[in-house]
Amino acid sequence: MADDKCGEELAVAEPLGRWPVLSYGVGHMLNDITSACWFTYLLMFLQEIGLTPRDASIVMLSGQVADGVMTIVAGEMIDRFGRFKLWHIGGSVLVGVSFSSVFGGCLLCTVLGTDSYLVRTIGYSFFAAVFNVGWAATQVSHMAMVNCMTSNPTSRVALASCRNASTMVANLGLYGIALAVFGAVKAKTCADIVVQYKWIAYVSIFVGCCFLVLFHVGTSEPTLKCEPNCKKRARIAWGYWFKKTLYYQVALLYMLARLITNVSQSLIAFYVTRDLKMNEYSKATIPAIIFCCSFLVSVVLQEMKWNSRRLKSLLTVGATLWVVSGAAVFILPSQMHNLMYPLAMVIGAANALVMVTTIGLESALVGEDLNGCAFVYGSLSFLDKMSCGIALFVLESYDETPSCGEVRGLNTMSRYGTGLIPACFAVLVLVVTSTLRLHDDAPRARASAALEAPLLV
Repeated sequence: MADDKCGEELAVAEPLGRWPVLSYGVGHMLNDITSACWFTYLLMFLQEIGLTPRDASIVMLSGQVADGVMTIVAGEMIDRFGRFKLWHIGGSVLVGVSFSSVFGGCLLCTVLGTDSYLVRTIGYSFFAAVFNVGWAATQVSHMAMVNCMTSNPTSRVALASCRNASTMVANLGLYGIALAVFGAVKAKTCADIVVQYKWIAYVSIFVGCCFLVLFHVGTSEPTLKCEPNCKKRARIAWGYWFKKTLYYQVALLYMLARLITNVSQSLIAFYVTRDLKMNEYSKATIPAIIFCCSFLVSVVLQEMKWNSRRLKSLLTVGATLWVVSGAAVFILPSQMHNLMYPLAMVIGAANALVMVTTIGLESALVGEDLNGCAFVYGSLSFLDKMSCGIALFVLESYDETPSCGEVRGLNTMSRYGTGLIPACFAVLVLVVTSTLRLHDDAPRARASAALEAPLLV
């Protein structure tokens, strides 16, 4: 009887109103706007204030390692103890404090009264790790709230879609802030550069905190839970996934997709200013164009009905676009830098196709095995964080800060990282995609149905 009562309560759940959906959707804005700044400008900022490319990559790597580990830890702790909003606000506080400490200057240098390379690297690495610990705690708690806020499938889709839309707004907002700051504050000295990024950081945190207040005011702590007397299916062991070939294929594709987008995003600012000799505004306009096109394509993709054939086909198209655009970026001469604008549009479309379809593959992999989905998403996220950190560390370790007036050829890390290497990753995507075996037969009907919801969440 208790089992029946639990099922009835979940079955008759009413849809959420617009305000709960909206307030939830903006709850990740602080994470999104700081993350966009982190991947686009962190390496450039650190090198412009005097760190070597290798030291800057160590800072990035320390953050990625902390993020990957905390993603798993936070998921396990939240599953055990709940308290979503407490984890969310705690992580948000860490994000705000540490983010301002990184882009606001070396706090450890001020405390110790020294400005050595070692102290600066340690100081920035510490706050990078703290930032990513807070970021992971906020992300996991926010994503985990969806299924506990409502059992209504329409409302769950609405929550995920609103969160996705807010992510797009946050990223575009960051590039708008950066464009305004680069125009208002001219970087003539190292002190001016620090002022530029300090303003970008402070304004981003202020905007993110405004939406954070809306989230905590409008969203109640989730209470939708099956009580102890309700029937629960046994938790799926990790070894179950390791026996599935599809798990390794999806893990590899997701990792390659994240490498393509994150590595190219982290080095695009170097590429357009150092290699193409474009003006300072290009550090904001080119990433903004990429993201706008990605947003538009994502909107179209979310309105489509999905099956395995269409999923594989669009992933193939996205990877092919990246092979072509990556090769073009690699050989593009600085005299033809205006071609970067149409190339940015192609890259944006390719990013959307690759990311949306690989996220869709995660849903196809999980299927009906909902009691094991936490491990799937957590392990793939861990793989993503670690691989991106290591890739950027290796690339930056071989980079050299250009001297004034130096003519740069094709053999630069920013050209490799923005064009050639993502194109090579895209080739691997094509190879792995050709080996996928997804079926829409009757036994898998319910599993494939997961693909009919908006994918980019």
